[in-house]
Amino acid sequence: MQQFRESIYKLIVETSTNLPADVRRAIQRAQEQEDEGTRAALSLSTISENITMAECNVSPICQDTGMPTFIIHCPVGANQIEMKKQIVEAVRQATKDSKLRPNSVDSLTGANSGDNIGPGVPVIHFEQWEKDDIDVRLILKGGGCENKNIQYSLPAELEGVGKAGRDLDGIRKCIMHAVYQAQGQGCSAGFIGVGIGGDRTTGYELAKHQLFREVDDVNPNPELAKLEEYVLENANKLGIGTMGFGGQVTLLGCKVGVMDRLPASFFVSVAYNCWAFRRQGVVLDTGSGAIKSWVYEGGSSVKMADPAAKASAASEGRREVVLQAPITEEQIRALRVGDVVVINGPMHTGRDALHKYLIDHDAPVDLNGHVIYHCGPVMSKDESGEWHVRAAGPTTSIREEPYQGDILKKFGLRAVIGKGGMGPKTLAALKEHGAVYLNAIGGAAQYYAECIKKVDGVHFMEFGIPEAMWHLQVEGFAAIVTMDSHGNSLHADVDKSSLEKLAEFKEPVFK
Repeated sequence: MQQFRESIYKLIVETSTNLPADVRRAIQRAQEQEDEGTRAALSLSTISENITMAECNVSPICQDTGMPTFIIHCPVGANQIEMKKQIVEAVRQATKDSKLRPNSVDSLTGANSGDNIGPGVPVIHFEQWEKDDIDVRLILKGGGCENKNIQYSLPAELEGVGKAGRDLDGIRKCIMHAVYQAQGQGCSAGFIGVGIGGDRTTGYELAKHQLFREVDDVNPNPELAKLEEYVLENANKLGIGTMGFGGQVTLLGCKVGVMDRLPASFFVSVAYNCWAFRRQGVVLDTGSGAIKSWVYEGGSSVKMADPAAKASAASEGRREVVLQAPITEEQIRALRVGDVVVINGPMHTGRDALHKYLIDHDAPVDLNGHVIYHCGPVMSKDESGEWHVRAAGPTTSIREEPYQGDILKKFGLRAVIGKGGMGPKTLAALKEHGAVYLNAIGGAAQYYAECIKKVDGVHFMEFGIPEAMWHLQVEGFAAIVTMDSHGNSLHADVDKSSLEKLAEFKEPVFK
């Protein structure tokens, strides 16, 4: 097993940086279905470009590389203890090499281990089988989409679709509701794995295991095959679209599994995965640990479409506005939902730990007129001690809803950049204080890293690299106004319209 660690390292790098062929094809189909010149088309073009950049740069597709989760099938007698040690070392090395972001955080102290190693991390599941080879599969599922997982206990009353009973129609309603509630916060267009039955723990496990299926496979259970087909077709009628901007494609794949349950319990568990569907696998030689084959077709075999093919900033009445930070209130008040804003100059990152800190403390730099970016980048330091950004896409903004309005007022910020939108408290603050929310394209970590020309410094490294406050110089950083200073919110509008469309699926479908 001398080569086992090296093989696992190669698996991690490939999973993080090169989207598999079946996922790429699904995204290409979405591009073909989307209307030209729409916000969704613009987003899909950015996604397509980002996929190619990540492959070429051998850098993370998305800055949130998730909690590495391995599922390993091995023959009887294989040394699982030694394999686990080697997997841990491979994860540690991949983190050091900026192929993974340090994501392991102590749940009590908030301290980041810095190497993705800690109690329960990485997640490693072993199962013996009667084959001679070792099958190792890895999924990197980020926190944004992980937060949109949902579990239902039937019977239940669900917003939009009404009563969901303990039957196939009840399950159907749960899945449709799960897609609706994710909106753009899970980086749609996405994929879902569904687990029917089990207990609360095994139901979620079954749901996540469905994500290891091929995108285009057909369920061997005829009833579940029919359910998968129905959901994939009708979820795209909700009009949520890529990033929650509205559009023709909301879901790229639906996979459903079933297991027995207790008589008193009926759980439907849904694992939501973003478009950056990073899962790969290898078959290893048991004697040497060398890679014999890859489980999923490599992404390099599928070239992404021309990024400009269906994108046009001038469509849908949008304007493109270039702003140099610091930004004035007058410039902000002139913006409307739908405008494309291109930012040049200084920008500051801030996530959960920083927002909580700023409520009771002063900022280490002057934020008046400036931009805060909800982002936890992947960073590396060269031999001279200079920091470099390796990946820098937006994180889900709704987590900062309790803080954002107060911070806008306290520090005079003019723009907040993130993904998925924010709620009524932030919307009111944007209107009162003259600021906007800009939606960047979730998962496009290479695309945005290219816009960052320099790292000016960093504060609060004690929070860990993702949660630290990074001071950046950007050029040509583009995002879309989705919440303006006049009380308008694209996110609220799409949520309302998709809820109305969800109600169309109340009636029974399966007999």
